[in-house]
Amino acid sequence: MALAALTALVFQPVRAETITTKTFAYFSVGGRTAAELDAELSKRGPVMKRSGSRHPGATRIKWGGSVTYVRRGSRCAVGEAKVTLSTQIILPRWKNRKRATPSLALIWDTLSSDIKRHEERHAEIARNHARGLERTLNRLRPEADCERMQARVDRVTADAVSKHDADQARFDRVESKNFDDRMMRLLVHRLKNKAE
Repeated sequence: MALAALTALVFQPVRAETITTKTFAYFSVGGRTAAELDAELSKRGPVMKRSGSRHPGATRIKWGGSVTYVRRGSRCAVGEAKVTLSTQIILPRWKNRKRATPSLALIWDTLSSDIKRHEERHAEIARNHARGLERTLNRLRPEADCERMQARVDRVTADAVSKHDADQARFDRVESKNFDDRMMRLLVHRLKNKAE
């Protein structure tokens, strides 16, 4: 599950393109059997703030940015809005991978690849929302005064973060429902490629 934190929009000059950064962090897991690996992921995986439970991977998301305001005649408008996004993808690393049996290695490689794909998708969802928010803020029509303009920017930002969080939760629900079928398909595909 993705975690979104919105920082305050500050009044300062900004650049013209959405700035996004993505970093990776890893946590080690042990175990020599599938059951031990599962237990290690449950014991050592990152803790999700919303649920308090551990997951085999996570994407931490931090929003930020700035907005400038300008006078247009007697009205106040957004001069330029800049949204920033920082994502950190947290993935497992299995210490015993090199000593694993071929079948357990295949299962691990399939699972860890799927975890990475899943977390990369969370980062992509966040990037799309950050770019969309920046476009929306830059297109806002002027208001009678800058207090109203700032209040409108705040509402639009809060709404965008809410939609982002809902999209992230929806993605997790769909992925969770399809996990077993997806893993079986991926394993069969890898076995087939290995046999060829």
